[in-house]
Amino acid sequence: MKMPRVLLLNPPIHDFAAYDFWLKPYGLLSVGGRLRGRAELKLFDYLDRLHPAAQGEKLRKDIWGRGEFRNEPLDKPALFNAIPRRYHRFGLPRSAFRAFVEREGPFDFVLIQTVMTYWYPGVKESIEDIRAYSPNAKIVLGGVYATICHAHAQTIGADFVLDGLNLDPLWKFMKVEPNPSGLPVWDLYDTLDTGVLKLADGCPFKCTYCSVPQVYPTFHSRPMDRSLAELDFLIERGAKNAVFYDDALLYQPDKILVPFLKEAIKRGSRLNFHTPNALNARFISKELAELMVEAGFKIIYLGFESSAYEWQKKTGGKVYSHELKDAIENLCAAGAKIENIAAYLIMSHPNGDQQNVEESMRFANDLGIRVMLSEFSPIPGTPDGEMCRKWIDLDEPLTHSKTAFPIVFMGEEKVNRLKNLSRDLNAKLRIDQPGSSV
Repeated sequence: MKMPRVLLLNPPIHDFAAYDFWLKPYGLLSVGGRLRGRAELKLFDYLDRLHPAAQGEKLRKDIWGRGEFRNEPLDKPALFNAIPRRYHRFGLPRSAFRAFVEREGPFDFVLIQTVMTYWYPGVKESIEDIRAYSPNAKIVLGGVYATICHAHAQTIGADFVLDGLNLDPLWKFMKVEPNPSGLPVWDLYDTLDTGVLKLADGCPFKCTYCSVPQVYPTFHSRPMDRSLAELDFLIERGAKNAVFYDDALLYQPDKILVPFLKEAIKRGSRLNFHTPNALNARFISKELAELMVEAGFKIIYLGFESSAYEWQKKTGGKVYSHELKDAIENLCAAGAKIENIAAYLIMSHPNGDQQNVEESMRFANDLGIRVMLSEFSPIPGTPDGEMCRKWIDLDEPLTHSKTAFPIVFMGEEKVNRLKNLSRDLNAKLRIDQPGSSV
């Protein structure tokens, strides 16, 4: 029986800003792995900065695999007319994808990964081109937008929208029997600098602003032999950096992270590990910090959100101020470079008057680490997101924009003041700490 021809597609981003903090379509590649030997697979990743179509672009990058995306100006959706920011399309040229489909198509199925809910215009663009250049292909959407805004995702032109993590409906739709042992299809990249690892799904915490409980209802670890096989495959493919996409990487460390890192060290892994998702500082003991640094952790982001105790407690009690301080001390004592440690703080939260954002920024900065403002994105179905219906039409995913909502909620002047403060505080650290490698 002839195998179906399947295109795995990571769409472009339409947004005010985007930067490659190790963005890889791990979910899509993992689904592709389940199709190994069951389908003829092709990949087009609009956000692959190492793709031949991106060569010749003078884009800034750093030694850890992060960098700028190619971008071009776009007209803003009418909803954003009052937002004084420029709108862009981020990713490879549209013409490169059209040429790819003409050359490699036609396809029987196109599987598209979705991420931010307000990035759906890039998904729509992709659907339009597939309809034009491979009109008989069945288009499938999966991922965060397809799950959180399932009803809306069903209106933009796909044939099938997968809701949640259960892939059985997908296999039934495609009429294939999945390969349970297939590894993510990192081998479909011509050049691979950065890969993704995930040791567990979900998060045991129930922060009131977070969408993870909607996408991953329960927390559970993945089989260790599977995680180690994925590690080995990334090394085999030539990756230099690996990022953890876990939402609770440090939870139950003695059962999950510690044995993984010990085995990675034993195998002589030379990968640089990074944590774009915020780590819970509460779990960074002296012993764990030493193991992390020995294993190769380089860029470490910590979740802090606020130094206000009542706000911390009200939103989930994930981490408190003294725990952040202890974590930084443990990491630095173990040999981590303090200039490679940063703390995320939420800006424009609907309970921001209880959050003391400026005070929180100064608290984190006084500990010697960089501050990363994480603009609040109102997510439907979360307690804090639902609060925002009084200001925005939450049923329109564009209103979830982390650039637009802070301006709508706080006003441009206050947003600019906080961003300028963050820049000034971080600039002071760069003066105090010459030789930063980031």
